[in-house]
Amino acid sequence: MERISWDQYFMAQSHLLKMRSTCERLAVGATIVRDKRMIAGGYNGSVSGGVHCIDEGCYVIDGHCVRTIHAEMNALLQCAKFGVATEGAEIYVTHFPCLHCCKAIIQAGITSVYYHADYRNHPYAIELFRDAGVKMAKVELEEWPLDPLANKKEV
Repeated sequence: MERISWDQYFMAQSHLLKMRSTCERLAVGATIVRDKRMIAGGYNGSVSGGVHCIDEGCYVIDGHCVRTIHAEMNALLQCAKFGVATEGAEIYVTHFPCLHCCKAIIQAGITSVYYHADYRNHPYAIELFRDAGVKMAKVELEEWPLDPLANKKEV
């Protein structure tokens, strides 16, 4: 049996995280990794204790749900909350980061952004990543569902 690559492994983690999303418009997951170890994860949803989009619908202003904190921001804020350094880390995101998340990723010292799906890839975000020396790479998931041997296991 061949193992999945590290990039596929961490991207699969981000896909699991996105399953916790409470936004009805787009579910996104993000995993921050340093030295092949997950240091934080996030998904897009409402502030802690707040109303969720799945309960009352999205709160849309100018085409964006303002109730939702993006997955990348939630993962970065988790690091900040618990005192975990992000300098030199990598982030795996199910969708290409928005412009605001791009700036936060750069400021946090993240060196690589791995994403699974293109999503409104803003040209300025791409320019900012390039100018900051942040590597961008698209990651395909070759094995899905998560356990390719699920239907081969003996009961």
